[in-house]
Amino acid sequence: MVLSSVNLKNFRIHKKAELDFSPKLNFIVGGNGQGKTSILESIYYLCTTKSSNSKSDFDSVSFNEDEFEISGIFKDASDSRVRIFYLLNENKKNYFLNGKLITKSAEVIGKFPVVILTPADHAITQGSPGERRRFVDSVISQASDTYLKNLLDYNKTLRQRSSLLSQLRENKNKSLLVELEAWTSKLLISGKEIIKHRINFIEKFNGFIKDSFKVILNEDELPEVNYFFLGGTEDKQEVEQKFADLLEQKEEEEIRRAANLVGPHRDDFIFKINNIDLKTYGSQGQHKTFQVVLRFAQFFYLKEITGKTPIFLLDDVFGELDAKRSDRISKYLRQVGQAFITLTDFANMDFLTRESEDLIIKLNDGLINYA
Repeated sequence: MVLSSVNLKNFRIHKKAELDFSPKLNFIVGGNGQGKTSILESIYYLCTTKSSNSKSDFDSVSFNEDEFEISGIFKDASDSRVRIFYLLNENKKNYFLNGKLITKSAEVIGKFPVVILTPADHAITQGSPGERRRFVDSVISQASDTYLKNLLDYNKTLRQRSSLLSQLRENKNKSLLVELEAWTSKLLISGKEIIKHRINFIEKFNGFIKDSFKVILNEDELPEVNYFFLGGTEDKQEVEQKFADLLEQKEEEEIRRAANLVGPHRDDFIFKINNIDLKTYGSQGQHKTFQVVLRFAQFFYLKEITGKTPIFLLDDVFGELDAKRSDRISKYLRQVGQAFITLTDFANMDFLTRESEDLIIKLNDGLINYA
């Protein structure tokens, strides 16, 4: 799968832009504020229905405008034409696939697999457990419709159950307790499936991490991810019983605190190199390398599981890496397929070799030039 073109209207700095892409490497070059990252963001929108940089769609509308539009053509066995239209005054976004309005993002997730590596990825290895859960959930959701459905059901149940716990804290009557039991059973059903999917994912994903780590560093260090669930790494055969027991044990505390205290929404993933906790003891260089490794592992995992070649987006990555690792990553990209790489200055990137099918897209004061 490749993205052959993107057209932008009133999107960030791009009042009107038409871009054609190479099926190989696309180097997007320009100074700060020239809209390089916005192009990657628009591609992410097409693949997922959502922004990669902002929680609110209205942030993406050009200054003094009241709408934006993104359109693109994906080429695979057949062409897929995507158009996104957003109206600021209605705060409404429409996503069209081959002329058909898609009302649920779940219908799009995984159809156009995408991997994005940005400086914000530092939060995955250095931030809160929530950041690591988001990473894992985003990878599995693109590979499994079943997981995405369970995750959406689980999050909906969490919201309903949280509201009920708040009511019970104020008024602990029998009818509310019966209702809590029903929501707890629902939480258990979807929650145990999420945990089992995550266990199976980590077991397989660790192999991709090791392969990518070896290519980028060419060292004998052993990277791995451990899944810390239900308060500890338990045998996966005991998930359902352990989950049910914890929910029963924590019920009074949950009511007292009006909070969901047990379940996969509180899990964590521990990154290690040679069995040493990366978050606690890793250097900045190790953190950055691990973040890059995670995204390459994600790419090759999705490619194998979905049978589709994901689009790879790399935003301002090489500026934070030493020449040796940058050289290895640039060569590794040749195994990827289509990739989009933002750079401030191509001339200073001697380690990046350009092949005949690669494309350099230069941005300068709203003008687009190809080289």
